[in-house]
Amino acid sequence: MPILIVLENPKSWPLKVPRGVEVVPAKTYLLDKLYSQMRSAKVFNFCRSYSYQTVGYYVSLLAAARGHKPLPSITTFQDLKLSPVVRIASADMEELLQESLKRIKSKTFVLTVYFGHNIAPRYDRLSKALFNAFPAPFLSATFRHDGQWELESIRPIATSEIPAAHKDFVLDKAKDYFTKPFRVARPRTAYRFDLAILNDPNATEKPSTEKAIRKFIKAAKSVGLDPEIIGKDDYGRLAEFDALFIRETTYVNHHTFRFSRRAAAEGLVVIDDPDSILKCTNKVYMQELFDRHGINSPKTMVVHEDNAEQIISNIGLPCVIKRPDSSFSKGVIKVEKAEDLIPKVMSFLEDSELALAQEWVPSGYDWRVGVLDRKPIFVCKYHMAKGHWQIVSVDSKGERDFGRVEAMYIEDAPPPVTALALRAANLVGDGFYGVDVKEVNGRFMVMEVNDNPSVDCGYEDAVYKDEVYLAVMRTFVERLEAKRR
Repeated sequence: MPILIVLENPKSWPLKVPRGVEVVPAKTYLLDKLYSQMRSAKVFNFCRSYSYQTVGYYVSLLAAARGHKPLPSITTFQDLKLSPVVRIASADMEELLQESLKRIKSKTFVLTVYFGHNIAPRYDRLSKALFNAFPAPFLSATFRHDGQWELESIRPIATSEIPAAHKDFVLDKAKDYFTKPFRVARPRTAYRFDLAILNDPNATEKPSTEKAIRKFIKAAKSVGLDPEIIGKDDYGRLAEFDALFIRETTYVNHHTFRFSRRAAAEGLVVIDDPDSILKCTNKVYMQELFDRHGINSPKTMVVHEDNAEQIISNIGLPCVIKRPDSSFSKGVIKVEKAEDLIPKVMSFLEDSELALAQEWVPSGYDWRVGVLDRKPIFVCKYHMAKGHWQIVSVDSKGERDFGRVEAMYIEDAPPPVTALALRAANLVGDGFYGVDVKEVNGRFMVMEVNDNPSVDCGYEDAVYKDEVYLAVMRTFVERLEAKRR
């Protein structure tokens, strides 16, 4: 993919750019057919102004229309104008904000941010957070102190506004920024699209191990995708990519959801999409969906402070209590004694207005059906951990023990399992889901639909091998090609 630096007068750009990066006059980029017909490009917009209907505004606008990847994007322009978005960003970084500015005695403070950095290193963490929230090369943020520090406003600044005293620093940071992402020259003809894979190799709970991630990378390259592993500090780089694949456990109040939402707003193909994350990470929503559409599931009631006493009469004992956002068997407890029920339910309700009480349905295993784009791509049995009622048991030291995973051909699974799993997943969307189904005495019940399903070497892929990884990457290519048509 070509990399373009666009500004009004290239002669005013003093930085030596890395090989493969082209400096283009703004009017040439806007009017020359060479660029309007270019199928893909990364466009770094360094025009003097980004105001509405200026040359800088049109560079990012037409870049988006051409399927190019502009920084800053029109989405960033709009976010910077919206007070609610600025307030949300201020709340998200409140602790960092107070810590970074605690030494300042004045009532207002202006921070300039150059590629996620400030000329004073002590503000680098705050600068990085601002760049991630509002991805633009140069920013000016104004903070006001009224009992505590708050972000009052933030705006992009053009090269013409950079103080002379900051010039050398800015050039150094620009050099670092351009050199790092493009350090390794790649054969551009081999790849059609850029894919970001969000992954934290240090996470204790993750949907894919490092070995499985390598298999996803290999599959991506084989179908014409150029994959790059990114982390939570790369939020500001999302506009550089065509697609985002999230391989971290997702939560709504978490960077994974912010990445998904921003990527979708920038027009990237996203798995897991924000709608799927919102739906799948809340068990209360999921149960309402099942009830409304007649999906077989265990007897369940939504619990709050006023109806907790009705659990025994409605559900019985033993029962299972779930937090709405439970995952990896965390936030799920089994209650067997009546005297333990209310205290345990109330402990859950300290963090959430609602919880779920569900009949206990004992079984030796759960069926797991991997569904992608409304089709099954793998089926396996998740056996319960030895001596435990869940597929994962955790001892007092935090050591985890998993039950056995038994993969099989899709056609070898009972037809009601895959049919019910598809019906449930299709109510959520056309993303990538792991549907858990229990089979008890010939009765099939959906336990839950999970976004971001586990895919690991020797487990979910034990039968279909590399085809599981290829299926995911082919879906990205199909959706990216559909966007181009």
